Amino acid sequence: MTRKEDVVDLRADTQVHYNCAQSVMAPFAGDLGITREQAYDMMLNFGGGMGCGATCGALVGALAALGGLGLPQEKRLELIERFRAENGAIDCATLLEAAYGRGEEKKPHCDGVVYRCVDYVCQETGLE
Repeated sequence: MTRKEDVVDLRADTQVHYNCAQSVMAPFAGDLGITREQAYDMMLNFGGGMGCGATCGALVGALAALGGLGLPQEKRLELIERFRAENGAIDCATLLEAAYGRGEEKKPHCDGVVYRCVDYVCQETGLE
């Protein structure tokens, strides 16, 4: 199973809600030398923009994965700029407000952001 397929399955699980940060980090847990449960625990407080609408959890999860996988800080800056260019902002509250303004529901919107962040980490690391 690819990491993209993994995250799609994870986001489709209706039995458990994994926040955006957990969803991005979990597919890379084995590569980071941690269990999925540890990834979930590590990223627990970063969903919903750290619970207060701040930096998007999917972005935080991608940044954590990039750092854990040993990519340089320049990749962090590239991801933040790319994310901002594609989405218009990096904070959860603004992203959701814009999505609602376009008539998008929260879950499909957030799923798309999560998938793009996992794709970015895969592209930058060569992991599929």
